[in-house]
Amino acid sequence: MQLRPATIDDLPEIQSIYAHHVLHGTGSFEEIPPSVEEMTARWNKVIQNGWVWLVTADATGVTGYGYYSQYRERSAYRYTAENSIYVREDVRGQGVGKILVQALVQAATEAGFRQMIAVIGDSENIGSIGVHTSLGFRKVGILHASGLKFGRWLDTVHMQRALGAGDNDIPA
Repeated sequence: MQLRPATIDDLPEIQSIYAHHVLHGTGSFEEIPPSVEEMTARWNKVIQNGWVWLVTADATGVTGYGYYSQYRERSAYRYTAENSIYVREDVRGQGVGKILVQALVQAATEAGFRQMIAVIGDSENIGSIGVHTSLGFRKVGILHASGLKFGRWLDTVHMQRALGAGDNDIPA
């Protein structure tokens, strides 16, 4: 399996992976899959800000993708990143998500971020919660019944991990 920066040519496969999660899963609270054009705009925003968007791929194509961006737009969040990962359905449970999160943690640390947040849709999303826990994230909050999808209320789990020196000092 190859880990590499996502390119514009990957976006149709990325959109397909995400569309599956939107239509069949509770990890995303979107209910209508965004188009390739919308995914391109999202990819452009990440890349233009100097953040990182990665894919894993093998002979069958893109197997997963992940990116980080600044957690919120306000300047006080400039050292806090949020990650987002999605894995192709037929390769779930094979370590793809873990590879992506590890790489995003490393890239965000190298970029000077001090915290990483994972906002995980559905408190029953044990795969994503488990991957993040195994990589040093800890649960810092649950927003109960914060989303309604597929006719049921869903929680949102917030997990956090310090990067680099974390909050031990103030960045220069």
